[in-house]
Amino acid sequence: MNILIVGNILNDVYLNLDPRTERLETDKHGVKWLNLSFDASEHHFFSKNNSLGGAAVTLEVLTKLGLNAAVNNFDLHFTEDGPTFTTPIETSRYILISNENICYLAPSTFKNTSFTIPTTEYDYLYIDRSASLNQSTVNSINSYLDTSPNTKLVLYIRNPHEPRLSPLLARADLIFCENLSELSSALSFKNSPLAKLAPSKIVDISENHLTYNQITEKISINRIDMLTHLSAYSISSATILGAFILGFSVEESLKFARINVEQSKLDSVLSLDHIQNIAKAPNQKDDLELIASNLVLNPKGILAADESGGSIHKKFEELNIEDTYNNRRDYRNIFFTTPEIENYVNGIILFDETARQFADNGQNFVDYLTAKRIIPGIKVDQGLEKFGDSIPTNYIPNHDYIPTETWTKGLNGLDKRLADYYQMGLRFAKWRAAFEIHLDDQNNYLTPTDTAIETNCRILSQYASKCQKAGLVPIVEPEVVYDGNYSIEQNAETTAKILDCLFTNLEQAQIDLRACILKVNMVLAGKQFITQSSPEEVGHKTAEVLKNHIPNNLAGVVFLSGGQTPEQTTDNFKEIVKNGPYAWPVTFSFARALQAPALNAWAGDNQNAEKVRQAFLDRLIANTSVFSTE
Repeated sequence: MNILIVGNILNDVYLNLDPRTERLETDKHGVKWLNLSFDASEHHFFSKNNSLGGAAVTLEVLTKLGLNAAVNNFDLHFTEDGPTFTTPIETSRYILISNENICYLAPSTFKNTSFTIPTTEYDYLYIDRSASLNQSTVNSINSYLDTSPNTKLVLYIRNPHEPRLSPLLARADLIFCENLSELSSALSFKNSPLAKLAPSKIVDISENHLTYNQITEKISINRIDMLTHLSAYSISSATILGAFILGFSVEESLKFARINVEQSKLDSVLSLDHIQNIAKAPNQKDDLELIASNLVLNPKGILAADESGGSIHKKFEELNIEDTYNNRRDYRNIFFTTPEIENYVNGIILFDETARQFADNGQNFVDYLTAKRIIPGIKVDQGLEKFGDSIPTNYIPNHDYIPTETWTKGLNGLDKRLADYYQMGLRFAKWRAAFEIHLDDQNNYLTPTDTAIETNCRILSQYASKCQKAGLVPIVEPEVVYDGNYSIEQNAETTAKILDCLFTNLEQAQIDLRACILKVNMVLAGKQFITQSSPEEVGHKTAEVLKNHIPNNLAGVVFLSGGQTPEQTTDNFKEIVKNGPYAWPVTFSFARALQAPALNAWAGDNQNAEKVRQAFLDRLIANTSVFSTE
């Protein structure tokens, strides 16, 4: 099959701007704008990457699918070493990336697409998304089709009301149209030539889905990790076209397109073999179980770098560090770029802002960590809400709660956020529920109440279900807060009750426990209790509770530090490990216990970076060494 592509080849220049030095201004709507200067020396960026865009993307996709394709009037070929071409590229687009924001600088009028009538007959003539057609070009295309009755016309259109396209619409065998589902609701669309065509001729492409003949493949192409929708639309359409030509079913073709968009990078799309291998890979359940097992491989653990805005503000405030976007990035960057960090952590939990920030080498943190074989995850709950202030939608109306007790919010809109996080490359998530122990004068429990426990465990199970459906491993975190006045026995009783309720709800929600991780508090006396627990007591009591109240088929258990000092945390953790073996892997998932000494060493000054990294490494080594003395 021979395919001739009609379109423009563009030079796409990607600039990863440095937000610390660029003049980014926020308007009253919260939209960031770049204050451009004609003097290029005024701009600072982490990296600059050039790529061929437009019809070159379509050509590369079709070539990688094994089809014989060419771009009309361009001498361009794709080999294993990349593109080779002699025709000069006259049009450039600039893609400016700053954190999660992206903008395009492109000519207001593209160079008209010329069409030289070929001397041979092609099987397919594909009018690319990049084509800028004038009436003369349309007439030339029609003339060629008149003399080549066996050539099939495939047309990509962005504006169905463009009058010059009407003659081509009528004779097209297949049409790609952007956001057709949105356009078709407009009254003006009903009078357009596109509305008069048979639905079997039209593929609807949007940032959320690919649809053909009432078959839909969900997709998300809002990535900015060096693949923008400028390229993603072209990858989708070319993959579908190529798969159709090769005889694949509609379902397979749409799936291939989704895979190509999700897995491609700026410098390379996927080959047909690569796409098929991914499509034939073990199902998502197996993938999730593998990710979960890799997250809990000891002696390595999970770094919790997911402090919310309020939490990190308090940490900074204690050390008189200004709470700015750049300081938060620099703080996380020092940890993530610590040499050999991959030898001590399996995964890192990020906060939403952090997941959209960039390391010093210009990679976003998600890609940077993935390249170091560290699995990136994300905190997805949106904090605690008091029952006295609002009631969750799934609340069981027993009314036996204390108004100061909390439930965790964040289920609203979670499906969309999880889909976005998956597209960003995140592969696990975390959700925290907090329980405080309060007693009356007779040592009867005031909190946590049964209602608070049941409500939060039900929310945790709903979150876990949404995660697994979205392709992310859920970490469920029911925490008995350390800052309280209670005995180790009262902690044990409360933790056991919460775990029983949690796993009952997880079972009812049909959660695959082999793809689910429990993050839990150590069992110890509260911080205000008169008699503090020894490490030996903590190890024995924690092991007893966990062995009696956690199913054997759970992927693993990771412990939180919960406000203990770094040294106290390590000593207690060591004793918990000594009280094994357990039916599931156990390891650590600490925040303060790993970062507190390093934060003190940093104090907001990047010149202290090496001291910070050494303090961080010392805590990592102390906790991973626990397993060598088991």
